[in-house]
Amino acid sequence: MIRRFINDRAGSSAAEFALVLPLLLIFLLGIVDAGRWLWTLNRAEKAAQMGARFAVVADPVTSAINSSYLGVDGLTQGDAIPSSEFGKIECTDSLCRCTTSPCPSGTFTQQNFRNIVDRMRLFMPEIQYSNVKVYYSSSGLGYAGNPNGADMSPLVTIELSQLQFTPVTSFLFVTMPMPTTTTSLTAEDLSGSQSN
Repeated sequence: MIRRFINDRAGSSAAEFALVLPLLLIFLLGIVDAGRWLWTLNRAEKAAQMGARFAVVADPVTSAINSSYLGVDGLTQGDAIPSSEFGKIECTDSLCRCTTSPCPSGTFTQQNFRNIVDRMRLFMPEIQYSNVKVYYSSSGLGYAGNPNGADMSPLVTIELSQLQFTPVTSFLFVTMPMPTTTTSLTAEDLSGSQSN
């Protein structure tokens, strides 16, 4: 009887399938997670690109970039503004601060910051105001005493960070941080509450 039981192969396929099924499911869900992660990263990149595009054509978050450079370090009407005359300004949902001197003084407008983030949310609704930073830095483009607008066209950088990704294979117990996404464009007209 023991010998017959050892040689009996009935149900062996079902037993092998039961052993392999969990590995197969984890492998398939891992492929799905990899695709979802790439899709989420692409959405974050597109949201940052949209935010940068909106930021360069709409009202700036800080009025500091509209400063006149006429007379600064002897600059006269039409002189090119050296990139060393403008530092780096970092803006969040609550304030703008100078991170690299020199920075002209200006006022912070929270609504302009939120307009940028709201435009980004069209691509990625889970973005919060705390996930976004707007940087203004020198692009090397600008002339003192511009009668038609800002003297300098700063480089506008949108940084999207601290986003989380939840893989299906973690059964919603684990989240993974997404990489920081940045996009930079040179400012254009910097006027208006919406882009065209």
